[in-house]
Amino acid sequence: MHLLSTLASSNDGGNGGAAIVQLGILLLIPLALYFLMIRPQRRRMRDQNALQSSLEVGDEVITTSGVYGFITGFEETLVWLEIDEDVQIRLSRSAISGKVNTSAPATDAGGYKAKPKAELPESTADKADKSAGDKTE
Repeated sequence: MHLLSTLASSNDGGNGGAAIVQLGILLLIPLALYFLMIRPQRRRMRDQNALQSSLEVGDEVITTSGVYGFITGFEETLVWLEIDEDVQIRLSRSAISGKVNTSAPATDAGGYKAKPKAELPESTADKADKSAGDKTE
């Protein structure tokens, strides 16, 4: 903010250089917005359209709501997704957010490899239930 006020106050002596700097700053703002916001969004849209056009029957996918399933059929703009045996749901094609790579090791949302869950120690209540079951037999 101090830079802008300094540039504005230096224009008193007929210095046209400050006006050129101000104009340059005003032209840099839309350029920065394009490279920081618009261009990455277009790339994401292009990748999403390519993914949706490459879907085939039998692909395992994940939806935007987090439902995993296998594609069993297509209609015009709809996809039939089998989420369990004999359970199918009908979704919009745009609701599919990605294919599931079954050959890669399991990762969590941050992209880190999932660690196997550690065995939890038995609580004293569980031990008491087991010992009570042993006495009744």
